[in-house]
Amino acid sequence: MTPGQRRWIFLAGAAGLAAFYLWGLTGLPGFGHYPGPYGTIINHVAVAQTKATGVVSAVNFEYRGFDTVGEEFILFVAATGTAVVLRHLRSEREQDQDDPTADWAIPPASDAVRLVALLFTGPIVVLGWFLASHAQTSPSGGFQGGVVLATAFILIYLSGEFLLFRRISPADVTDAVEAAGAGGFAAIGVAALIMGLPYLKNFLPLGTAPGAVSSSGTIALISFFVGLEVAAAFILIVGELVEQTILVRQGDR
Repeated sequence: MTPGQRRWIFLAGAAGLAAFYLWGLTGLPGFGHYPGPYGTIINHVAVAQTKATGVVSAVNFEYRGFDTVGEEFILFVAATGTAVVLRHLRSEREQDQDDPTADWAIPPASDAVRLVALLFTGPIVVLGWFLASHAQTSPSGGFQGGVVLATAFILIYLSGEFLLFRRISPADVTDAVEAAGAGGFAAIGVAALIMGLPYLKNFLPLGTAPGAVSSSGTIALISFFVGLEVAAAFILIVGELVEQTILVRQGDR
């Protein structure tokens, strides 16, 4: 198949997807005209049942927690697939070199970029940790917190410190953290089954004060594991892509 044929196939598929998307949007209710009833019911019962004032997190990590497991493992599989493919490609290029990264040319960063990146790295770590650990109390959660945490590591690379980026996020550790995050989420559901409860049923003490950091039982714990998995997945993907890009450029030179 020629490049031109592939381009036309892509354009045809993109046009069909856009048409389908626009057709779906025309059937949505207008802003402020929510038809219910599920959201209304959840808003009335969620805080009392879960002690979580972050109702969206209660929905994600308990009421429809099984769906959220699937969503998380989509990211897990994507990150794993990226690592497997790119590491295999790099092993073919590296062959018997003792240290294939020794002569890599790291693009320099300007002083302005370095200043901004390094200045915001610490605050972003704190923000990401807060978002991942306060899903039960505020509009946050493990997914948002994990992405923000990963951004802090990526800023280190953008500041021109690629070797430092590799040193603080070694592949073996990143792989282990990602596996622990995804496995921890699934293990909570399995623990509920062992107790004779539905999968991902909240079985930990809910606390007494709605909105407290120690409230909501497994919701807070699941959010923590999701934050670990999402952060590690994005760090892994970015790290693999960066290493592959630098290796290809070095090989071209």
